[in-house]
Amino acid sequence: MREDYSNQLESITQDLIVMTALVGTAITEATQALLEDNLELAQSVIESDSRINDLNVGIEERCFRIAALQAPVATDLRLVMGSIKIATSLERMGDLAVHIAKQVRLRYPNPSIPTELAGTFREMGASAQKIIAATGRVIETRDTDLADEIKSYDDTLDRLHRELFTAVLSDDWAHGVEAAIDVTLLSRFFERFGDHAVTVARRVIHIVTGEPYTK
Repeated sequence: MREDYSNQLESITQDLIVMTALVGTAITEATQALLEDNLELAQSVIESDSRINDLNVGIEERCFRIAALQAPVATDLRLVMGSIKIATSLERMGDLAVHIAKQVRLRYPNPSIPTELAGTFREMGASAQKIIAATGRVIETRDTDLADEIKSYDDTLDRLHRELFTAVLSDDWAHGVEAAIDVTLLSRFFERFGDHAVTVARRVIHIVTGEPYTK
């Protein structure tokens, strides 16, 4: 009976790891679609999001079932309740990748971003890919030291977001209001992606150490 309970807890962790891999694919492909104005790839990101959503629902249902039937305590209780929050954050990260893909679809066949900003968005995409990879490692290993690595990538995303915001407000901006709104929204999607990764890391710290979760 105890072995079955342990397997249930482990299966939740494994599904969270699968979610991070799917989110990683989503943000990688969404960034590529954005940079290449690739409608087919953007549509693939949008359609693939259902699997991330299904995993989120499944994890939540199993966690509530374990809480009701097994009455976990201490670390196990933090794992069960924290996993619900972690899955929700990962699901929202997937949604942010979808928002990027939908922006590509909305503007196609026209580009979604000015050519001169492609390098900045490429860097944002690379940081987003690194942050979700680190998120998967922190969930799998529960190595709380990885939280610093995640925070570093998030700081990069914050910096790039500020740079893009400054660019669209500059007197040199020559692409009009619609493009300024598009760039600001897309930049915000990447910035929020990083914020959710930081949230996951803090949840893992709470699970491992028992320290109160703080935003």
